[in-house]
This record gives sequence, C-alpha cells and structure tokens, in this order.
Amino acid sequence: MSFFKNRTVIGVICIVLSLLICFAITPLFNQSISQKTEIVRVIKPIKIGEAITKDMVQTDEVGGYNLPEDVVRQMDTVTGKFASADLAPGDYIIASKIADAPAAENAYLYNLTGEKQAISVSVKSFAAGLSGKLISGDIVSIVAPDYKKQGMTVIPPELQYVEVIAVTAGSGYDANTGEQKEAEAEDEKELPATVTLLVTPEQSKILAELEADGTLHVSLVYRGDKKNTVKFTAAQDLVLSQLYPEEAESQESEDSTQPESPANTQAESGAE
Repeated sequence: MSFFKNRTVIGVICIVLSLLICFAITPLFNQSISQKTEIVRVIKPIKIGEAITKDMVQTDEVGGYNLPEDVVRQMDTVTGKFASADLAPGDYIIASKIADAPAAENAYLYNLTGEKQAISVSVKSFAAGLSGKLISGDIVSIVAPDYKKQGMTVIPPELQYVEVIAVTAGSGYDANTGEQKEAEAEDEKELPATVTLLVTPEQSKILAELEADGTLHVSLVYRGDKKNTVKFTAAQDLVLSQLYPEEAESQESEDSTQPESPANTQAESGAE
C-alpha cells in the first residue's frame, strides 16, 4: 500500500513541476530571449588603427540574450576611438576592439601636424637601408648616386638631416616596432622594404624624384636623445628656409593669419 502512495506522491510532484516549468519558468525564459537592447554595429569596413567616425557605425536593436558583457551599446563610447582590430560591416563592437590611441604600428601617422609630411622610399638593397638597422627617431642623410644624371654622388642639401619615423617590411608590418607576426621565427625576420621619413613638401618632391630614378642610400647620422635630434632637424629647417625663402615666407604669413587656437586662448586666460 505504501508503495502505491509513494508513486502517487511522486506523480503529484512531477505534475506540479511540469506545471511550474510550463507556466512560470518557460515564460520567463522566452521573455529574456525576446527582450531587446541597443548595440553599436559596424556599417562600413574599418581597418586596424583607423579612427572611428559616426558614418562608420550605427545603433541597432537586437535580442539581448547571450550577448557579450562588454558589447558597446552607446555611440559616444565608439566615436573618436581607434580600431584595434579589423572590423567588417555587420560586426558588433566589443570594448576590446577599440582603443583611445591608434595601434603602435600606425601611431606615428596620427602625430602629423600639417607642417610636415610622411613619405616612404624603397629600400632597393640590404646595404641601401643600413642593413636593416634603422629605427624610428634616427636622423639620416639621403645619398643620391648620379644625382640628376650629373655623374656625381651627392647628399642633396635638402636631405642632409631627415628623421626616420618608420621602417616597414614587405608584408606591411613595421620592422622596428615589434609588430611582426608572433609566429614568425627570429631567423625568418623580414627585411625592411621601405623607410618612411618626416619631411617638408620640398623634400618630398626630391625624394619622389630619387625614388623614380631608383637609386638612393640611407646613411645614419645620429641616434640618441630627442633633444639632440631636434638640433639636427632645426639645422635642416634653416637650410630649407635659405634654399626656399618664398615658401618659408608664405608659411610664416599663413601662421600669422591663422586664428588663435582655443587651447592657446584658454592658456592665456588661465595665466592672467
């Protein structure tokens, strides 16, 4: 008799549990699945190191179930930041894929102020690029064999002291920042394919001509303290102002006519 009672009790418990699941737990589960939330989604391809603008992303309403905890939900959290990974249209953005500063391999390009430009020249041989020993911040001279087809090897006065801002391998990875593929063995280290230099428009024209001629060598002048580096670049700027006085005067005129920046205005008001 007790056996049948136990079976009855078990049956009742099973019925109660099934009713609880059907009318309490299942509706709550369905509600959590159907609950909507806003996230930020990519609508244009974004490359690593690229600044994210409003036209590249949009907010979408999606189901909140099983979303990563760090998915970005606010546009303000994304715009103005830099992509730390390549993003494709349709991707939602998580916090680990954005950064306040560009990736190390692109950082130097975001420091340009407009006064100077970045230009890359090819390293045609191992020796021409200082045997792969160049690094960012080096001051170099550009040696031009048979300069302007005159049969002489010279260092053009415009290119006596030029600052290196990057050395890049053929794969596109910067060879002097340690950004090469982690799986790459040390004995398979890629050799530099280009050297990127910080130059004025006048210098960039001469470098473009040398690149077209196909012959130039990079000679290391100085590596060390930034204060001394500035001395070399200042000496080069002086030479350029003497060689191109009209450009120098034009630049000074533009600087004098530009409205004072808000930062300077605030600094002056603070000083008062």
